[in-house]
Amino acid sequence: MKLMNANKDQSQIIDSIRLFGIGKILCFILCFHLGYSQHKIINTGWQFSEDKTNWETVNIPHTWNKDDAFDDDRGYRRGKGFYKKLIFIPSEEKETIQYLKFNGVNQEATIFVNGDQVGNHKGGYTAFNFDVTKYINYNAYNLIEVEVDNTHNIDIPPLDADFTFYGGIYRDVEWISVPKQHFSLNDFASDGFYVNYTNVSEEKAGVEVSALLRNTALKSTKTTLKISLLDAQGLEVKSRTETLKLDGNASHTFKIKLPDVYKPNLWSPDDPYLYKLNLVLSNENGDILQTKTSNVGFRWVSVDADKGLFLNGKPIKLIGVNRHQDFKGFGNAVPIALQKKDIELIKNMGANVIRFAHYPHSRELYDLCDKLGILVWTEIPVVNKVTDSKAFFDVCLNMQNEHVKQYYNYPSVVMFGYMNEIFIRLVFDRNISEDDKTKLKTSSLKLAKQLEDLTRSLAPNHITVMACHLNEIYNETGIADLPMLLGWNLYFGWYDKDIPDLGIFLDEQHKRYPKRSLLLSEYGPGADVRIFTKTPKKFDFSTDYQAKLHQSYYQQIIERPYMAGMTAWNFADFGSEFRGDAIPHVNQKGLVQYDRTPKEIYYWYKAVLDQKTPFIHIAANYLSGLVLVNDNTFPVSVFSNQQKVSVFLNSEKLEDVSFENGFATVKLPFKNGKNHIKVVSGNTSDEKQIEVLKIDDLNFKSFKRLGINIGSHFYITDEAHQITFVPDQSYKKGWFGYLDGEAYNMSKDKHQGIPHNIKNSTSEPLFQTMLEGCSNYKIDVPDGDYKVSLFFVEPQVKPTENIYNLSEQTPQGIEKKQRIFDVYLNTFLVEKQFNMANEYPEKYGITLTSTINVRNNDGLTILLTPIEGTTVISGVLIEKLD
Repeated sequence: MKLMNANKDQSQIIDSIRLFGIGKILCFILCFHLGYSQHKIINTGWQFSEDKTNWETVNIPHTWNKDDAFDDDRGYRRGKGFYKKLIFIPSEEKETIQYLKFNGVNQEATIFVNGDQVGNHKGGYTAFNFDVTKYINYNAYNLIEVEVDNTHNIDIPPLDADFTFYGGIYRDVEWISVPKQHFSLNDFASDGFYVNYTNVSEEKAGVEVSALLRNTALKSTKTTLKISLLDAQGLEVKSRTETLKLDGNASHTFKIKLPDVYKPNLWSPDDPYLYKLNLVLSNENGDILQTKTSNVGFRWVSVDADKGLFLNGKPIKLIGVNRHQDFKGFGNAVPIALQKKDIELIKNMGANVIRFAHYPHSRELYDLCDKLGILVWTEIPVVNKVTDSKAFFDVCLNMQNEHVKQYYNYPSVVMFGYMNEIFIRLVFDRNISEDDKTKLKTSSLKLAKQLEDLTRSLAPNHITVMACHLNEIYNETGIADLPMLLGWNLYFGWYDKDIPDLGIFLDEQHKRYPKRSLLLSEYGPGADVRIFTKTPKKFDFSTDYQAKLHQSYYQQIIERPYMAGMTAWNFADFGSEFRGDAIPHVNQKGLVQYDRTPKEIYYWYKAVLDQKTPFIHIAANYLSGLVLVNDNTFPVSVFSNQQKVSVFLNSEKLEDVSFENGFATVKLPFKNGKNHIKVVSGNTSDEKQIEVLKIDDLNFKSFKRLGINIGSHFYITDEAHQITFVPDQSYKKGWFGYLDGEAYNMSKDKHQGIPHNIKNSTSEPLFQTMLEGCSNYKIDVPDGDYKVSLFFVEPQVKPTENIYNLSEQTPQGIEKKQRIFDVYLNTFLVEKQFNMANEYPEKYGITLTSTINVRNNDGLTILLTPIEGTTVISGVLIEKLD
């Protein structure tokens, strides 16, 4: 295939370049090193278009979905995007071989050079390259074009998942020039060599290198390969030099073993000692053709079904996180410096393992895991379901080849995975027949066996892994018996049953399948830092419930020696476009927020995992603005790795507290205004200052505004209204509350209300919960003038639409009824025949604001008079007017 408009495109880009500045182009040419081997990152100055008509200049990394995946419109653009760039190649490069390498393009890429199609790659998370030598014009500009497509494709995984499939070229693009004799780039875009460890023990360790050398010259030639092992100080420990004959126009694999190292420094999370491996390829005249380097960390790993995971012959409980790669404001096109900070945060927390989910991440992060000492589970994105086709199987197997070979040399990588929750869509699909389910089980198992066999053959001395969701189907099909280490993604206390059921399930599995090694590969509730409560409940998205679940899970895993460990879901909040959590389009199960600001639970993990340095943290980062209504104390958690601390409030000592499982709770008698908390243990301390509004009387003298989160048990710190809404309650004379009605769509297992994006608002936690069937709500305010804002949302779709399986609470095919009611403030009519479904878009946050004069000591009464259906109300904000 040849693009016909290459010359036209070249001239257009050259015009753009002239406008951009010829000085920068000259700099690019002069900086182009004319040695034997050169690699250059070419991320700047690409042209991008969604329609090949309107072009803009962008830099790589780039995605076209960083905004539309988070707007109020359902869905995000999945289709084609077009990139182009001019590269000047000097005539001096004629004797070298030219490669174009892409480290991440989601999800299908077709590459053109000077109008000729060079190749196509399927899969969005592994690197690929093409030899473009024959397409190059020397001493001239060369037009590089990339057609990217993130359209749903039944032959490319992932087919379906709880994360956003951002489209674009989102990792580095490299131009690589190599001499005719070089380390091969044709083995699934690997480095052209593989480092294997032999007979590793505390006494000695060996290194064997498999080098793939390619000779593109027509004649055979002799080369010299020197392999050196250097210690952490850069001193040579062992080396070996081999003279190798390379046949013309051929590739060769050479295995070279270094002499054993005695009393090696072993690599571990506590002491990540790294040696450096240098490979130098020279021609027969001694001229260096190419150099390569790799980290070397001597370690060996094994699993035992009764005793867990062993590193270097010693048991180690893996405690860490899963990680997705996207970042607030960037989508998946995240600068590598920001990504590296993730790994540093994870290590600082005390974690010793990362599961890079659900796809290979940037290779620079694996290098950092080597250096910091973090064990790695890495995997390919065969997620939720498979397609029973040869094309899908081929892409999966090719993807795993790329994955293993590109990430093989990192000593931190001890686990290679290939499937996640592969039966979850099959289990929940109501439209699939039993016969089709049987066929899909068979094809999924078939693919899993092929991937398991491939992984074991490619990655000896590593552990194969897969992750399953809570369903017996994994045991019934036998797929759970394939990997060396089986991960369970378990959400007891969130999606399933209750928190203590985790241990019950794990014990039962261990008893039934005593030869299986197990790891808790996912767990955790959603949590929004704006939501806090004295009474945390399942699915309320409070940070308090997040702490309660994580603390219990940790204890349950620690108590079970057969469990290899646990990886929390997730390190950070991440994009998932279809979600309607407290922040729409974001999965909020992170230990840190989408912008990487830590939630309180992050500090609790540091308290229990990092025992090297004394640590105290007062979990009050998000309490400033606390409102206490008719209450003198509020419980505050303290996290620490110390046994005992002293607690001070406003310079007065309250008490000494001891810690269990890294935390303690102290009831603090706050005063109105600024409060200073200090917690001390020896030379270690933490301090927090928080502003507290104490309301001992609804006289509106010491305060001007009061917000009530009607229908809910939790506080909301709301940025849009610059106030903390207090929890609801039944009516108490002299205060406020409902006289009738009940919380909408609540049960013992669910306290969110409606899991939907509220259009036109960022105050989802306020609107998502509501009181239903309430006709009378009283607030005993004194006489005076008030501005009153009432908050509503229609929890159901418009009455003209049928609801088909939109949630677990909605039976299939049931038509929802409309609700119409009048809204009064005392006797003042605010809204007649209020019909939200008819008057407003679906899931639209509605605010009705009125001013009212309260007199005769009547207080304020919100009257909701039903005409058809039941009433709903989400909140009220009252402001006293001067």
